[in-house]
Amino acid sequence: MSTLEFWYDFASPYSYIAASRIATLAYKVPLRICWRPFLLGPIFKRRSGGASAFQNPDDSERRYRRRDVERLCEQYDIPLRWPSVYPRGSLLASRIALLAANEGWCGEITRAFFHANFFDDRDIGSESVARELLTCLGKDADAILAEATSAANKERLAMQVEEAIARGIFGAPSFLTGGELFWGSDRLEQAIEWATRDKT
Repeated sequence: MSTLEFWYDFASPYSYIAASRIATLAYKVPLRICWRPFLLGPIFKRRSGGASAFQNPDDSERRYRRRDVERLCEQYDIPLRWPSVYPRGSLLASRIALLAANEGWCGEITRAFFHANFFDDRDIGSESVARELLTCLGKDADAILAEATSAANKERLAMQVEEAIARGIFGAPSFLTGGELFWGSDRLEQAIEWATRDKT
């Protein structure tokens, strides 16, 4: 079975769209999804200006992107309510998802965090919110939170960001397969097609 790496940031609305669709699309093929949570912040800080287009309230591009997200969510029947704080800190969510990726339940917690942020307008950087979402999934919240905030896991997430940069990733969502990089939720189908094409 072919594999598609899905690189995403919990603060990214386009990542939310991709995360809401990717499992269903991959199941039809079939295709193995490798969930790769990471942080865009360190990448943005290395750019001139150091911020994403969404962060400038006077930026026409930001306004366009916001409306674009709304149209896409309507098109794909994905619930959306813009967070009252945007972009919202997602460090804890990313650390937890990184652990989940090694244990086979990353898709579940990823979708839970995205829904909490982009529909329920909840602070996914909050330990109380994370604890509730983990408990709803039947996980040992205390153990997971302890491991997620350990020095070793913090270093793993930092290395995940460095790997993303080394592999040419500059935004989210990004998809990697067979050495090919696809950027943007609108490239999801193309990435899946490339990953599963007949190589003979």
